[in-house]
Amino acid sequence: MNIHEYQAKALLKEFGAPVAAGVPILSADDVDAAIDALPGPLYVVKSQIHAGGRGKGRFKELGDDAKGGVRLAFSPEEVRAHVSEMLGNTLVTKQTGPSGKQVNRLYLEDGADIDRELYLSLLIDRETSQVSFVASTEGGMDIEAVAEETPEKIHTIGIDPQKGVTTEDAARLCDAFELDGAAREDGMKLFPLLYDVFCEKDMSLLEVNPLIVMKDGHLRVLDAKVSFDGNAIFRHPDIMELRDITEEDAKEIEASKHDLAYIALDGDIGCMVNGAGLAMATMDIIKLYGAEPANFLDVGGGASKEKVTAAFKIITSDPNVKGILVNIFGGIMRCDVIAEGVVAAVKEVGLQVPLVVRLEGTNVELGKKIINESGLNVIAADDLDDAAQKIVKAVKGA
Repeated sequence: MNIHEYQAKALLKEFGAPVAAGVPILSADDVDAAIDALPGPLYVVKSQIHAGGRGKGRFKELGDDAKGGVRLAFSPEEVRAHVSEMLGNTLVTKQTGPSGKQVNRLYLEDGADIDRELYLSLLIDRETSQVSFVASTEGGMDIEAVAEETPEKIHTIGIDPQKGVTTEDAARLCDAFELDGAAREDGMKLFPLLYDVFCEKDMSLLEVNPLIVMKDGHLRVLDAKVSFDGNAIFRHPDIMELRDITEEDAKEIEASKHDLAYIALDGDIGCMVNGAGLAMATMDIIKLYGAEPANFLDVGGGASKEKVTAAFKIITSDPNVKGILVNIFGGIMRCDVIAEGVVAAVKEVGLQVPLVVRLEGTNVELGKKIINESGLNVIAADDLDDAAQKIVKAVKGA
């Protein structure tokens, strides 16, 4: 689960992190109160969407006059002009795709005198099973570009979960950022604090890009991107209240109601699979044969007929889907249950695109019998390779 920048900063501020004063703007009626709450004369107007690259983005409605999704303003009048152009319009960035995201919220923040921009993030390092800090002096840039062009400028520091951030760990981070004086003193306090909030709130990512050294020598969290572990979110009702479903795919929201692991993608072949590993393999082999998956969908090991029906409806609700591949290896999951769910869903919503079904495992013969006697126009497959080739050929009209 993701939250907006202003929400992330409010959370970090609760733990004592240095953030600028700022006020969210949820409608045009909030603008004057937000301006009055900040000292000025420099303001920053920030689009609030769940995507990066906002500053370099463009608004569809403004065409060539687009100025980006993060703007400086030097007067209340300029703030109002920016808000008028940004609020309610569609921001396109590298991470939104060409369709962009509608900006329904803005954040008005007090300006900062920036001396240096740094990159800092915390994430789970799967190789070490630790929370790791990623630090670079090249803040304000795409960290992927830094990693590719100057990897020596990226430092990864793993934290022993039994010790937390030690004085030595904090000092290593300060060295990586080349901090001294007041900035170093701030860092020695800030880095343990960020680790504590990361762990206490079950985050999966905490990215500060940039973390700035101001001209007065102190550190400030200038931006904040936070993601939470969905498997632990039940422990944090306060965080759940921050969820903005307008930023989420409607199909993913519907899938969550049925406890389905679903992620929308940009392809045209819908996938329904049981097991995350098999789902990944299914997507890979679709790509191998020259097509793109429209989704990741794991119905789980013990799905019911109703759950399978719901999954099929979600796939067919995607207008980009030109074909569907059902790939089931029945261990705990029974092939006849999958077959019954598919038949029920098709009879309810109809079948307008090619459907390839590959069943193997528990009750496979019964599952095939249910499909074969359903009267549906289904393409049977013997194995995964055969299934992938058949659905790609069907979608491409071969």
